[in-house]
Amino acid sequence: MLPTLRNDSGVYMELIRPEQAGDAVAVRQVHLTAFPTPAEADLVERLRASGKAVIELVALDGDSIVGHIVFSPVALEPLAGTVGLGLGPVAVMPDHEKHGVGRRLIQNGLAECHRWGAGFVVVIGDPPYYNRFGFEPAAKHGLRSEYDAGDAFMVFKLESGALPPPGTLVKYAPEFSAVSRKARRPARPPRG
Repeated sequence: MLPTLRNDSGVYMELIRPEQAGDAVAVRQVHLTAFPTPAEADLVERLRASGKAVIELVALDGDSIVGHIVFSPVALEPLAGTVGLGLGPVAVMPDHEKHGVGRRLIQNGLAECHRWGAGFVVVIGDPPYYNRFGFEPAAKHGLRSEYDAGDAFMVFKLESGALPPPGTLVKYAPEFSAVSRKARRPARPPRG
């Protein structure tokens, strides 16, 4: 995890740490503030309640939670002998956007996914934003999504040879199905 640091401009950078039990209310507020509907905040709560939020990180500015990211297992059809996680949602408080918070949450999150044992991570998101982290169009590897996301459905390889074979359908946790079709489309990336 990244410590709280002062950058060259004298601005403090947020601490990234695993979410703790007492963080749930503040995390919900981050998602309610960052997105136009409560769909993402509700999704995070459903993933937690079902035990599928296997990795959750928060960004702190002092004692305040200003960002959050969650990863949950994905299912593969047919089964492929590899384990993957889905990134999302990720949210950053608007007053902390464009300060690297989202970037650090994603980078630390991908490292945690690797430690957890995942071979790959998928996301439905803004291609120019996620390409910066090494995500590639999943279709380039023959992977399919249950959602009509086109090039917004992307994959990040954590381990060489860990991607499922071409033609594999990658399915997010069932908790995602309760999110409206509009909310499943690529959301604007966190500006940070």
